[in-house]
Amino acid sequence: MYDKTFEEVMDRFRVISFAENFDMIVAIANGGIIPAAILNQRFNIEIQLLKINLRDSNQKPKYDSPKLISPIDFEYKDKTILLVEDRVKTGASLKYACELLKDAKLIKTFAVNGNADYSLYNENCFKFPWLL
Repeated sequence: MYDKTFEEVMDRFRVISFAENFDMIVAIANGGIIPAAILNQRFNIEIQLLKINLRDSNQKPKYDSPKLISPIDFEYKDKTILLVEDRVKTGASLKYACELLKDAKLIKTFAVNGNADYSLYNENCFKFPWLL
């Protein structure tokens, strides 16, 4: 498995462009926190956490479907949201998050790796450089 360097990934974060102007970034915790923080440094917009869990630390499914771990404690109705995840395999967490945030004005998805509206990579799994 080829591992990408932090600089390689950061170069992609620096050049990706978005067609929309977002009101907020919503990170799917835990995996989306670091990518969302990197995007937040670039765009300086509100960032919130959506605590959803499907997989354990070894990327094995813990549940049949994603679960909301704690209540949504931020206002998202009528907001334009960039929904951020680290890795998208099945898309189940993104789909579930979109259902939870259905009262948003617009939701666009972002993944470091995987199939999303915006992604840095869409290839075989690789270890993210910020993970031990």
